[in-house]
Amino acid sequence: MPLYRYRAKNMSGKVSTGILDAASEMAVVYRLREKGRYPTSIEEKKKQTVRLSVGKLFERITQKDLAVFCRQFATALNAGIPILTGLDILRKQNGSPKMRAAVENLYREVQKGKSLSFIMRMHRKVFPQMLVNMIEAGELSGTLDKVMERMASHYEKEYRISQKVKNALVYPSLVAVVAIIVVVILVTVVLPTFVSMFEDTEMVLPLSTRILISISGILRGNILVLLIAAGGLHVLFRVCTKSGAGKRLLDTIRLKVPIMGSVNKKMAAARFARTLGAMVSSGISLLRGIEITMKVVDNTIIRDKLGSVEDHVKTGRGLFQPLKDADIFPPMLIQMVKIGEDTGTLDYMLAKTADVFDSEVENAVTRMTTLLEPAIIVAMAFVVGFIVISLVMPMFDMMTSVNF
Repeated sequence: MPLYRYRAKNMSGKVSTGILDAASEMAVVYRLREKGRYPTSIEEKKKQTVRLSVGKLFERITQKDLAVFCRQFATALNAGIPILTGLDILRKQNGSPKMRAAVENLYREVQKGKSLSFIMRMHRKVFPQMLVNMIEAGELSGTLDKVMERMASHYEKEYRISQKVKNALVYPSLVAVVAIIVVVILVTVVLPTFVSMFEDTEMVLPLSTRILISISGILRGNILVLLIAAGGLHVLFRVCTKSGAGKRLLDTIRLKVPIMGSVNKKMAAARFARTLGAMVSSGISLLRGIEITMKVVDNTIIRDKLGSVEDHVKTGRGLFQPLKDADIFPPMLIQMVKIGEDTGTLDYMLAKTADVFDSEVENAVTRMTTLLEPAIIVAMAFVVGFIVISLVMPMFDMMTSVNF
């Protein structure tokens, strides 16, 4: 049905505006009169569509997008702005086209009297299940403003931690890429100019020089094949890690690899604690919270063990003992869960534990990158030194033979 924008007055002369979907203008008049309001103007509202370019169709909704949406919505609700008006404001804000399109749809559907959580559940690719369940709990308890604030803080912390990890790895990655480019240029461009000179002397070259010449020949003669092979291996790796067995193997390695394994466990523990704590504090049952948190943790090994934890919680064992038996998270989290259950402050303890693990992850990543940067430089110096020595040794031999 078409949408109509109206302006009406009640018996006391108070003016109100809004939008209704109806079969005709007369139907709008009848509906308004039933509510004791008398329209002064009615006009049909053209449906707005948010057009997405082909490139934007596959744009992902990031944690930053969700954090901004929740923060702006929470601010509007705390200011006493109704949900519909808040959505009207949000749909005009700048952001990803996919988010704007989703908020536009939320606005239209809420006008029809549907609940916010019900409509969000129809946009699973935009709004995570955790956010939908939290908003549903907020609607039922009348604390939607507090829930949106809590979710804004949740996504802001998730985004901040992920950005710090990514930013910490930018410089080492850049140094590694530059080192590889320098080595490739030395081997494929600089080295061949010396090879012809060595061949003219017909002298016996050192082993390191012969190895270097062989590597140069392989790279120069098969560069296209090597690039295609590298691309094929990358695609094969991505396909294998998408499969069940491949994903489990990769997740197992992530948890057991030295240094990074501990960091990955702490990151998973922080996400588990923050997510479950936020849901429990909003009135969502522990069992339902665990079920949703399992989908937030991006590690199949941990997810499977949380499944067994969920089964034990269903029997009434509580959370502490099943988590301890699963042996997937650091002991600190287990002990904080026990204290939280004993004192009735599980949500508070989980939130504090998540903050502690976030801080430990940041410190661990900082230490790792501090050690990684000089290690890459030393490795680069070793490779370049090997190339230089391999070139200089034959030249010294040539000079020695000339002097004699």
